[in-house]
Amino acid sequence: MRRTRLSDGFVVAAAAIHRLPDTLRQAQTVFDRTGGLHAAALFNRHGRLHDVKEDVGRHNAIDKLVGRQFLDGRVSLSDRVLLVSGRVGYELVQKAIMAGIPFLAAIGAPSSLAVIWRGMPI
Repeated sequence: MRRTRLSDGFVVAAAAIHRLPDTLRQAQTVFDRTGGLHAAALFNRHGRLHDVKEDVGRHNAIDKLVGRQFLDGRVSLSDRVLLVSGRVGYELVQKAIMAGIPFLAAIGAPSSLAVIWRGMPI
């Protein structure tokens, strides 16, 4: 199993974080028609949207998003913020870490196992 080392110096301004949910919601085109999809989006540290994917499953939305980046040749995601529309379980944190994404934010609450501080569960 390959270990992923995340950067210690990745900083995102609070103002940028607060704008992410509105930006994500505006980009959710299928949600507008169905009202029932999860979304996952990649942003830069300044809150600029790079890509968004939707699916009925939280996991699938992230898989689609990361897979598209890989297929497009963007294999380093160490300068991206991942935002998910639902709650965060430890398995979504694990997906972000394995993809090399240093920052995960969510509109929903995290599970107790999903909370990590400096790489360690708390």
